[in-house]
Amino acid sequence: MADTILERCEAKGLRLTGQRRVIAAVLEDADDHPDVEELYARASAVDDGISLATVYRTVKLFEEAGILEKLDFRDGRARYEDAERDHHDHLIDMNSGEVIEFVDAEIEALQEKIAEKLGYELKGHRLELYGVRRKG
Repeated sequence: MADTILERCEAKGLRLTGQRRVIAAVLEDADDHPDVEELYARASAVDDGISLATVYRTVKLFEEAGILEKLDFRDGRARYEDAERDHHDHLIDMNSGEVIEFVDAEIEALQEKIAEKLGYELKGHRLELYGVRRKG
């Protein structure tokens, strides 16, 4: 399997213009969960000829190809992350909007146990926790 977003695009036979390559590189470098406007700001800093419409079309293309995963953290903004990242769950700070990635072996085991108890083999899941930071 290809390691980078760009390599996966090429492996899937996507036509990669220079601007799509810039957007793929920006996505590859992202260590957060950017929305289209954030991707546009980052990509246009590299190539000022990139339009917001190009970013929207490219994100949609990458999502349809299974390269990006669309996330909805209930803040009215679709956010994106690499679909091939290692599994993790999310904790969203409802005050700041900060998204914290985490992995917890106990939660993973419990989800497997629940699926098995209900007669299912778990093939995947998405867990999003929403909270506010405790005071003190």
